[in-house]
Amino acid sequence: MKIVAVIPAYNEEPVVGSVVLAARPFVSEVVVINDGSNDRTAERALEAGAVVYTHVINRGLGASLATGIAAALNRGADVLVTLDADGQHDPAEIPKFVEAIESRGVDAVIGSRLLASKEHMPLRRRLYNYVGNVLTYLLFGIWTTDSQSGFRAFSRTGAKRLELRTNRMEVSSEFLKEIHDKRIAFCEIPCSVRYTDYSMAKGNNFFVGVATAGKLILRRLMS
Repeated sequence: MKIVAVIPAYNEEPVVGSVVLAARPFVSEVVVINDGSNDRTAERALEAGAVVYTHVINRGLGASLATGIAAALNRGADVLVTLDADGQHDPAEIPKFVEAIESRGVDAVIGSRLLASKEHMPLRRRLYNYVGNVLTYLLFGIWTTDSQSGFRAFSRTGAKRLELRTNRMEVSSEFLKEIHDKRIAFCEIPCSVRYTDYSMAKGNNFFVGVATAGKLILRRLMS
């Protein structure tokens, strides 16, 4: 079985190398999408052993994940796992995602921070996540405990059915729209999260959240 980790990265020079190194023992390949970074993100990822695809300009999280999923499929992935480049996710948990696909007969697995311990999740993040859950349910008819999770896995069959059209942060909810509309069997599993000053500084603010909500509503109206 070929397992490919897909890591979108924009200006993640300080941490992307360590994330790649941490993921490599648990996957066949690590694919990093360098999304128009203006630092040494691509170099650090290459030094750590990743295969790097580069967007000439910054296109956003959604576009990077679409590029990464297509690349993983082209490279023969049987299972692909997406995770963030800022070190929030623990790559040692990747085998849990692969095992869930194999044992539960599903084609998609969403890692939920809310099914694990909540004590290390800042209140602001929990609030944003709940709003995202409600909005995703109202717009797309699918409920999860962590709609904004970046830690997820797909079988080859499931990944090939995805049609991602959004370019930026709204892609997290769009994954669930695709799962719902394409009737892709899925489950949630607990995943841990590690918040640092670095990862918190990278997070969304209120205005980004409002813009994301507006794009999701537009996506629903256009579908």
